[in-house]
Amino acid sequence: MKSLSLALLISLFAVAFTVVKDTTYTVNQQQSKLTWIGRKVGGEHTGTIQLSNGKINWNGKSLTGGTFEVDMSSITNTDVTDKEYNQKLVSHLKSDDFFSTDKYPKARFVITKVTPLANSQSQIKGKLTIKGITKEVEFPATIQASGSQLTARAKVVVDRTLYNIRYGSGSFFDNLGDKAINNEFELNVVLVANKAEVIN
Repeated sequence: MKSLSLALLISLFAVAFTVVKDTTYTVNQQQSKLTWIGRKVGGEHTGTIQLSNGKINWNGKSLTGGTFEVDMSSITNTDVTDKEYNQKLVSHLKSDDFFSTDKYPKARFVITKVTPLANSQSQIKGKLTIKGITKEVEFPATIQASGSQLTARAKVVVDRTLYNIRYGSGSFFDNLGDKAINNEFELNVVLVANKAEVIN
């Protein structure tokens, strides 16, 4: 009886102190999508931007971390139908007035904290680097696991002026009138990631 009780006690301790290993999921660039929205007085522009790479860590129940790189030179506009004006707008976004893509071709986001919520949601906190400037951002995300695949959806609101992108900002320039551009832009994120390997 004592031997049985001891064995049971050891088993309980073993279960209690079992470490759940994180699994790495690699972001599928073709299936993932980043859509941006920039608003101004009387209108808005929309477009896409591509991920260079990304990895998500998952413990079987929730996210535990992740890193992502965005190819800033891949930025496009999707609402302007005139080809010449479309190219002009995209070139302006790539210029030093906005993202300086020649000098800073990559943006980076690193997850620093994940707080699980109800209904497959989590509150994500992390460090976003744009134009060599790193600031903390926080947003809710919905994460769903199905077999060897994860899908994450989120809307991230970014204050561009924190990254020294001040063109057309009413916070820094007077008398802009209908040329004023909102400080904040949105990134609507859909990430699809596939299981890669177990982290020891």
